[in-house]
Amino acid sequence: MTTGRRVPGTTPRQWRVLVPVVVTALAGVLLAWALRRDGGFPGAASARVLADGAGAVVLGLAALPRLNERLSVAWRPLAALAGVWFAAEFTVLVCEAAEIVGVPVTALGAGEFGTFLGRLSGGQIGIAILFCTGAIASYAALAFRRPDSASADLVLVFAAVALALRPITGHMSQQTLGSVLAAVHALAAACWFGLLVAMAVVLRSRGDWAATLPRYSRLAAPLLLAVALTGLIDGLVRLGGLEPLWSTGYGRILLAKFAVLCALTGLGWWWRREWVARAAEHRVTAEVSLRNAAFELTLMALAFGLAATLAVTA
Repeated sequence: MTTGRRVPGTTPRQWRVLVPVVVTALAGVLLAWALRRDGGFPGAASARVLADGAGAVVLGLAALPRLNERLSVAWRPLAALAGVWFAAEFTVLVCEAAEIVGVPVTALGAGEFGTFLGRLSGGQIGIAILFCTGAIASYAALAFRRPDSASADLVLVFAAVALALRPITGHMSQQTLGSVLAAVHALAAACWFGLLVAMAVVLRSRGDWAATLPRYSRLAAPLLLAVALTGLIDGLVRLGGLEPLWSTGYGRILLAKFAVLCALTGLGWWWRREWVARAAEHRVTAEVSLRNAAFELTLMALAFGLAATLAVTA
């Protein structure tokens, strides 16, 4: 461990904040399913939101020491979440294969799954993502035993690649600068959400929040702006106009997501006045900061659930 840094510890109480976050993310998937008004149960979207969320938190845990140099990476929870990410990505891959073959997930055969992995671009991209997430989980497990020689930079690189691979090879890749917009959208959303989750589960004292929250707040505004603009451009290009915003399932989900982002923008403005400034002056307890972060994360999770359904909606 680098001299002067503290190995962050977590408590069960802090991890409990993830329960409403996960529930709300899945509720966002169900809301999007209702807005879409067609299709079967959104199993693929449910797996996708869990994968995207776990990947964002892995990225956030690896990047957190860059906001507070007194902290080092929490390798144990990072390794566990990378394992969750790997499992969720594998589930996404199975759901994609079943959709391509045209059968329920339970009826997908090993041969059909193997053909999907070996011959179709979606399967090959999935293999690359599984390699990245598996490598992160393995490296983090080793780093927990030998933190002195571990580097978060490797995790950041592999996590960024895994988070961006599927978006940059999607439908936007056929548009000018489409892959760039897709990558910016995915990585900005992951940083915005993942860093706040990492803060909620790692920071334990008033001083930790005072040192970290103002730096996160300065990053959050441009990240939110990047998410909103790139998502809106992506959606409008895909829809081809304004009328499909309310006449198609994709458009209605996009509008709902944009409404949630507007609410988060207003909340962020309020937090800067009422929470961030006071926390920087050590006038907010760690318990209050954790509660405020949990509330914002729950609202963010709703946007993630809507976005996950958008990603699998034709």
